[in-house]
Amino acid sequence: MNLERILAIGGKPGLYNLVAQSRGGIIVESMRDGKRFPVSSSGNVSSLKDIAIYTYEEEIPLAEVYLKIAEKENFGPAPSHKESANTLRAYLEEVLPDYDKERVYNSDIKKLFNWYNILQEKGLITAEEAEEDVSEETQAETKTSEEQGDE
Repeated sequence: MNLERILAIGGKPGLYNLVAQSRGGIIVESMRDGKRFPVSSSGNVSSLKDIAIYTYEEEIPLAEVYLKIAEKENFGPAPSHKESANTLRAYLEEVLPDYDKERVYNSDIKKLFNWYNILQEKGLITAEEAEEDVSEETQAETKTSEEQGDE
């Protein structure tokens, strides 16, 4: 699942597609209603590709967490972000048992599920996407193994 052009904007709910870059920032489109608007270069914008969930050993990229949720839900919707914090934490613990309970806040978990459901609703979390990701990872690992064998 390619999360590179999908953005979260600080202070604004939901997710946005990167449409274009301009002199003073970027143009984004809301995934909820399709409205476009500019975001200045000083805005707090994060690509979902760059977001990860803390665990006790490492940080797990959001795409991997979403894949685990998707597999658990058979690529259907996850629980709503409006569920209780305890319910969402228990669910996250099922799919990511070693997530850092002190560093991952309730607000982070609510965003995690809200964003997952937006992406799933838009057809961006599918079994086909997961297969593509697995084949890309396999190709990258094969290439790395071949390069190490050349040394």
